[in-house]
Amino acid sequence: MWGWFLGLAALVLVADQLTKAWLTSFLAPGESVRVVDDLLRLVHGQNAGGLFGLLQGQALPFALVSLVVVGLIVGYHARSGRNPYLSVTLGLLLGGALGNLLDRLRLGYVVDFVDAGIGLAILLLLAASLFPSLARRLGAEGRG
Repeated sequence: MWGWFLGLAALVLVADQLTKAWLTSFLAPGESVRVVDDLLRLVHGQNAGGLFGLLQGQALPFALVSLVVVGLIVGYHARSGRNPYLSVTLGLLLGGALGNLLDRLRLGYVVDFVDAGIGLAILLLLAASLFPSLARRLGAEGRG
């Protein structure tokens, strides 16, 4: 499942960076555009801190934390076995983590561009944690 995991992470990283470049070309920092009423908005946020904007101005320490997170995601995938569900979920997370790391190193902040509440990969991991039998079953079906 390493090919799927790394391929999806690379795809997410490229899509992340292209989307951020596109969005920042027409939205000024702090501006947003409603896509689906108040449920989904495109925003141009510049987060120089951590999760939810905590500890602003700490790009370098958070870049180091991002490296640790990347290592944890890869390590978790290595121990997860051949489970397609977890490979997809962790591939999504890895791509996002690498995109944020690249932003921090290149810009000194993360460009936040979607306001939809909790992210898809986090929801998938939460579902796998709450319903492990479902994740095992979906993973087994994916191996066919």
